[in-house]
Amino acid sequence: MTRPSRISRGKILEQLRLAARKGDRTALMLACEQMKTLAYSPRYWEKYLELLTSPLARLVDLLLIKQGEKIARQKGWTRPKRARRAAPAKGTGGRQKEAARRAGRRRRAPAPAPTQQSLFPDLPA
Repeated sequence: MTRPSRISRGKILEQLRLAARKGDRTALMLACEQMKTLAYSPRYWEKYLELLTSPLARLVDLLLIKQGEKIARQKGWTRPKRARRAAPAKGTGGRQKEAARRAGRRRRAPAPAPTQQSLFPDLPA
């Protein structure tokens, strides 16, 4: 039987909030050390990924620990895809249409330029 972890998600988030609100470096370092414990031991990876649903914890992971993406990839987890926005009503979204036109231009191969007749046929070319 495994012993329960003394590190709880609630305590870590409480310390991160305290650090964010009052600039308490001690609380920040405690939270970081506890997060590192969760991140570096495979036994606690699921708890760590649950913890990363919090924006403060995610920020600490991205800046300091940098393990969240690795753990999720090793577990075979992917982020849920966001639902796409509904198509804008006609008359709006001019920027999107313009960007689509520009992208369409980039994809097409340039058409060969037709040879234009000279405006002065009597002059040698």
